[in-house]
Amino acid sequence: MILGFVLLAAVLMALSVPLFFVFGISSAGIAVWGLNLPAHTLMQVSFDAVTKQVLVAIPIFVFAGNIMYYGGSARRLVDLGVSSVGHLPGGLGIAMILSIAVFSAISGSILASIVAIGGVLMKPMIDKGYPKPFVIVLAATAAVMDALIPPSNTAIIYSSITHVPVSKAFAAGVFPGLVLGALLLVYVMWTCRAMERPPPEPWKHRLLAFAYAIPALLLPVLILGGLYGGLLTPSESASLASVYSVALGVFVYRELSWKGFWQATRATAETTAVIFAIIAMAVYFSIIMTYTKTPQAIVEFVISFNVGPMTFMILAGIAIIILGTFVEAVPIFYLTMPIFYPICQALKIDLLHFYVFVTGLIGIGLITPPVCVGLYTAAAIVNTPPQQAFRAVPGFFMVGVVYALIVMYFPALATWLPGFW
Repeated sequence: MILGFVLLAAVLMALSVPLFFVFGISSAGIAVWGLNLPAHTLMQVSFDAVTKQVLVAIPIFVFAGNIMYYGGSARRLVDLGVSSVGHLPGGLGIAMILSIAVFSAISGSILASIVAIGGVLMKPMIDKGYPKPFVIVLAATAAVMDALIPPSNTAIIYSSITHVPVSKAFAAGVFPGLVLGALLLVYVMWTCRAMERPPPEPWKHRLLAFAYAIPALLLPVLILGGLYGGLLTPSESASLASVYSVALGVFVYRELSWKGFWQATRATAETTAVIFAIIAMAVYFSIIMTYTKTPQAIVEFVISFNVGPMTFMILAGIAIIILGTFVEAVPIFYLTMPIFYPICQALKIDLLHFYVFVTGLIGIGLITPPVCVGLYTAAAIVNTPPQQAFRAVPGFFMVGVVYALIVMYFPALATWLPGFW
């Protein structure tokens, strides 16, 4: 019976059936017919999973990011980046990385960053002679910073599973996110070193772009300052971000129309529905793990072979990369953390260290075929078949591997800053 539902899940995934449906059918089937659990228990668990207080911040941060895009704030950040570094080797690519880094401190959503910043910069980059595959994969890879730099939806979900304080998970991602950004900057500048460069913008234009961007640049300060100053909870900081973004779009930049507001709301609803549907169904897998005591058995197996923390992290990283080529961050956390969490405790691996390590590798999966959700999203912006961008993946894949090695061998990157909160 159980094997039958496992095979059914594999078939459904091969047929590109939505993941929440795959989780719901297979995991619920195993729980009800394989383990004889009452159906009402599953419904209660699903309800409890999606009504955790910490998850309230997710749709609000996503909404703030969408409003930034439709209200003109994202374009001001891009204009500032282009005017400041556009004359450097790979200048527009550098501008994209820096713009996404700032946008990451507002949105919390990887796909929102790809759409908001990529939607403004990708086409001009292609028009300036940047190879289209390079531009597509760059946008998808740079957006992984959004999963690390706070506020991050992945940090919120990770906290809801492992019970690590959200503020500490946010803080843990700051330096690793900057490390990833620095690695991307080096790779872009080296790759584009032979391209023709425009002359530097006059300082007057740079200062003007900075002046226009100041209201948008204040938003990360308000979010993170309120959060780490102890004045706001994650949900309250998300609400402040949304209200401020709307005010910028309506009263400062005057680009947010009713149509744009509706499009931002609709995009938020679609993203939120996908995330929460996966959470509601994926939690069934955690129930199966609990009732079958599989994590305990795996922990005993790992310890019996004297596997050390580094060896385990390498093996876990390989598994995460493979999973990441097929599924997104949210289901990966719900699939793996019921197993990895007790192993990390047994091997005394810091959960914040493990979080930033795993999140970076999940980002590699977002650009790795066959599924590569991030790459597909970026390719859709420039109306290009995603298969055409696959040849640019290996270079960025290696950037992700270097990031993972740095984070793995220097855990203080993740653990030092959270020690202050």
